[in-house]
Amino acid sequence: MKAADVMEPDVLSVYPDTSVNDVAKLLLKHRISAVPVVDNGKLVGIVSEGDLIRRVETDTAKHRSWWLELMISDERLATEYVKSHARYAGEVMSRPVITADENTSLNDVAKLFENHNIKRVPIVRGGQVVGIVSRADLLRLLAGLHEKSDPAPTDDDAIQTEVMKRMKTEPWFHSAQVEVGVRGGIVTIEGIALTREMQTALRVVAENVPGVRAVSDATRLKSSIVE
Repeated sequence: MKAADVMEPDVLSVYPDTSVNDVAKLLLKHRISAVPVVDNGKLVGIVSEGDLIRRVETDTAKHRSWWLELMISDERLATEYVKSHARYAGEVMSRPVITADENTSLNDVAKLFENHNIKRVPIVRGGQVVGIVSRADLLRLLAGLHEKSDPAPTDDDAIQTEVMKRMKTEPWFHSAQVEVGVRGGIVTIEGIALTREMQTALRVVAENVPGVRAVSDATRLKSSIVE
């Protein structure tokens, strides 16, 4: 799936000269955590809740001892002052903005979330914002997918075949020595797993096969076997 499949197309935005107070009101009114900043139709930044946490008005601006401030660069101190005192969106916004286009895969969007520790990615076309994808959008997608039931294998033999097929495609499976049995849709996994993490992974593989009612883990850890 692509960003275009899950993005929110109706994106609220503000201008560089929008007041910080108005930005805060907009976030609260629409229950959103960030808003893009546009100038002449082009994305120039983004203001999030995080950009407004340290504010002098709420007495949350950073306060340090004088000797600690001596260890921090003047550039950083000046930047922090602007963040906590500036009155307009263009001065408190974060930039550059991590963006994606409509054809970016959701896998790559998820990587952007992880690699940059961000919660949303504006979707742009020709420099203009056409949508936004947030972590919540991926959660909604996940919830919707799990409401859909895949066609279940017709019998225990089919389930057993599918479980083993999926296990064997995993790169970590080569070090496991297991057998899978199925009766009445209940999967039993027996044998030896290298680690507890592998035991869990084997169970999860089976749980994700359509038609499986339950999984019984009868594997043993290799470290627990007396040679």
